[in-house]
Amino acid sequence: MKNLTYIIILIGFLSQSCVQETHQKTVTFRVDMTSVPTASNVGVRGSFTANSWTETAPLTDKNGDGIYEGTFSQKTAINAIDFKFVNNDDYELKGQNNRTINFEYKPETIVYEAVFNNPNGEQIVIKN
Repeated sequence: MKNLTYIIILIGFLSQSCVQETHQKTVTFRVDMTSVPTASNVGVRGSFTANSWTETAPLTDKNGDGIYEGTFSQKTAINAIDFKFVNNDDYELKGQNNRTINFEYKPETIVYEAVFNNPNGEQIVIKN
């Protein structure tokens, strides 16, 4: 009976230690569309959307400067997301790697700035 108690305690401890704590991640995507002749239905698709890679999360250009942006926030334990910007359902960077944002194991606010179809993006991390 004593051994059974130790086994139950051990199983309880191990099951608790395997669960990662979630942290708030807030990501603002900004994409420069000024070099695109016809920018419409601009958005982002990736591993973080509800229907991974099939649903476009819309980005908007409220001030008309050709820079589209959107902010997304979620509590998660994942360590990275892959994504691409989309213009009228056409993916950028055809035949090239996805863009990636790597997370740290803490709450984070990230601004990711890029030019559409240019693989060199700039990730700016603003610490909470």
